[in-house]
Amino acid sequence: MSAGLLESARNLLNGILDLGRTRFELFSTELREELGRFAAAIVGGLAILIFVAIGLAPGPGSAQAMSWLQDDLAARRLELVERSATQRRALAAHAEPLARKAAAFDRIVGRVREHPVLTALGTGAVVLLSGRRILDLATRALTLYALLRR
Repeated sequence: MSAGLLESARNLLNGILDLGRTRFELFSTELREELGRFAAAIVGGLAILIFVAIGLAPGPGSAQAMSWLQDDLAARRLELVERSATQRRALAAHAEPLARKAAAFDRIVGRVREHPVLTALGTGAVVLLSGRRILDLATRALTLYALLRR
């Protein structure tokens, strides 16, 4: 394998790992958002019950504190979603050289499937002839081709 292909594969793997970390962090942020909403609902419900029981109305400060936490988590979530989109684009860019190599291999496989008789003859020749003999025949064929081409 060429060094460029290995580097592309390494970059692709690093990109996948970075994307996985970001998605996990996004999941934990969303989980904290949901837990914050749940806690706000529980605390708010209990506060209303207590205030109703003693005859007082709840003040605006309690809702404002929870709103700040919600806004902070929402901003963090938006940042993580944007980072995830950037990482997906980088991942696609790192995968492009691998995709080109795979497309070239696919074209070769397609040619082999189009001509099964020639493929069988070539495979039979490789099996029946030794490696040294095939190299000698290929060298002679290449020389003959070069002479006839002129």
